[in-house]
Amino acid sequence: MRQFTSVALSATYLCFALIVALLLWRNGGGWAAGVAALVGGLGLCLAIHGLVAQTLKLRSLRREFEDVREAHRIMLGQMEQLDGRLAEMAEAVNTDLGRSEAIEDELQMLEGLVEELGDRLDERVAAVSAATPLRREEPPPRRSGLLDTVRDALAENRIDLYLQPVVALPQRRTVFYESYSRLRDAAGRVLTPSEYMEVAEAEGLVASIDNLLLFRCVQIVRRLAKQDRKVGIFCNISISSLADDSFFPQFLDLLSANRDLAGALIFELGQDAYDRRGAVEARNMAKLGELGFRFSIDKVVNLDIDFQDLARSDVKFLKIGAPVLLDELVETEDGLVLRSMPDLAAQDFATLTRRFGVELVAEKVESERQIVDILELDIGLGQGHLFGEPRAIRDAVLTEVESPVSLAPDLPAAARGGVGLLARRTAAASRL
Repeated sequence: MRQFTSVALSATYLCFALIVALLLWRNGGGWAAGVAALVGGLGLCLAIHGLVAQTLKLRSLRREFEDVREAHRIMLGQMEQLDGRLAEMAEAVNTDLGRSEAIEDELQMLEGLVEELGDRLDERVAAVSAATPLRREEPPPRRSGLLDTVRDALAENRIDLYLQPVVALPQRRTVFYESYSRLRDAAGRVLTPSEYMEVAEAEGLVASIDNLLLFRCVQIVRRLAKQDRKVGIFCNISISSLADDSFFPQFLDLLSANRDLAGALIFELGQDAYDRRGAVEARNMAKLGELGFRFSIDKVVNLDIDFQDLARSDVKFLKIGAPVLLDELVETEDGLVLRSMPDLAAQDFATLTRRFGVELVAEKVESERQIVDILELDIGLGQGHLFGEPRAIRDAVLTEVESPVSLAPDLPAAARGGVGLLARRTAAASRL
């Protein structure tokens, strides 16, 4: 196309020069003037053509230069975006590395704890064997079978975590959960504490069950925190665990490394166990309180309570069964009072506990009628089958964390082996 354009322009210039030359020749200029006009016209046309071509070329170069600059700007913008993404990725990798190191430290701590508990059970086996050379009398068949079931459940780690909601009244919005441990036999049947607790206590297995429950509570609290759910968990802790001079220091180290869980993990004791605690247990409770962890008292049957002592012990929740609480109500001329506190109006009982930083929880709520009475007593928290039964939190849920951090079946092989070792040693100790 360019060659055709050049030929056409050249022909145009030649025609123009010939026309000028012919005009001069016919007007009397002669041949000399005509030839001069022809040569001059061609030169002028060529000069003009050169200027036009140069202008067009410069304009084309200018457009190409602008296109290059625009492409350069686009490339710089993409490089800046890429650099920002690389910086974010580097920060995320550094964060993950730090988190992995923290989790690895926890796993090492937990594995050491399991080994320590196993060694103590070995010592117990040796001591009992030496002190009791004769085989003791065999338990009744049913008790023996139940004991074997409990031992097998520990050995196979068939201990499940169940959660029951604790709701705010009257909205019935879940604000806490209470955790329970349930054992499963080989056929998958769930054993309730009323079935196995007596045997477990007699054989010294309750501490092992409680300890495993404690670590599973830590794990589920981590899971809830990852989901940014502002929900706490009541986790039962036994007096024997608080008094264990081998278990408790390592458990305290674990909680010291996880002080961010203090607002979501509440340790729970029965009223009888709380009243029987000694100086060691009270001191260890105070250590947990210094880390920011709180306590709850359940299984309350006696309302003659020293609330100042509860405040000193960092007890923030008091759980009273709805039947127990409503049975305490007595109608007098001045209105409803509590049988244990005849000088105090019943509706002022919750106000009294709040003065000491203790919140009442009405547990074992089974009917709507009980809700009406509980609200009249200004109690703000409720728990019971009316609001939801305990539901199992399966291992699949517990493993939905970035890395396992508790004595659960989803631990790495080393720690999982430690759990099995602990269970086997516990079973062996219980046979003596």
